Amino acid sequence: MPTITLVDDDRNILTSVSMALEAEGYRINTYTDGATALDGLKQNPPDLAIFDIKMPRMDGMELLRRLRQKSDLPVIFLTSKDEEIDELFGLKIGADDFIRKPFSQRLLVERVKAILRRSGAKDLAPIAKDADAKVLERGLLTMDPERHTVTWKGKPVVLTVTEFLILQSLAQRPGVVKSRNALMDVAYDDQVYVDDRTIDSHIKRLRKKFKMADDDFEMIETLYGVGYRFRES
Repeated sequence: MPTITLVDDDRNILTSVSMALEAEGYRINTYTDGATALDGLKQNPPDLAIFDIKMPRMDGMELLRRLRQKSDLPVIFLTSKDEEIDELFGLKIGADDFIRKPFSQRLLVERVKAILRRSGAKDLAPIAKDADAKVLERGLLTMDPERHTVTWKGKPVVLTVTEFLILQSLAQRPGVVKSRNALMDVAYDDQVYVDDRTIDSHIKRLRKKFKMADDDFEMIETLYGVGYRFRES
């Protein structure tokens, strides 16, 4: 069974969410502040983490920022804030999903299952080895879905599950334009609503990560009003 780490300073939420997830068979680790959680995540990496945003010592945004320096662990944010800027910033630093408080336990469980399906969680039946599971090579880009690894010019580029799926969709058919809606369908389950700006934020982060490996990276093209495409070599 996959392990899920919960980080929230509200012990009532920790208890209720833990019970809901344990009922589904998941193992649960809990922390009440970001600083303690960061140490725990390094020592005992889970399969997925759920962070509150507002916490003492270290908030959820800072916790994710530090985690993303060395890990592509899937992360869901719990937030009681209404400001759109929080979600956009969270997506830019690598969050996979947002759930607003108050939320239904069933919704949270379904989001967890969806992200674990996308990341190839250990409790799920092995996916048949088809074309999508093979190593994808496009010029200087190499993607290995089974190992969730990406390299550009031989240099590793660490991507979140959502970023990986978006890039894979674009790179599978260079030159073909993918609309934002098409990329949403690839990266998110039907029950998860996201808007255009969510995909734009993921694309910006993808470009930034590849620019860190190669200043001249310009392979993801924007066609304004249409969508995105991976440039043909």
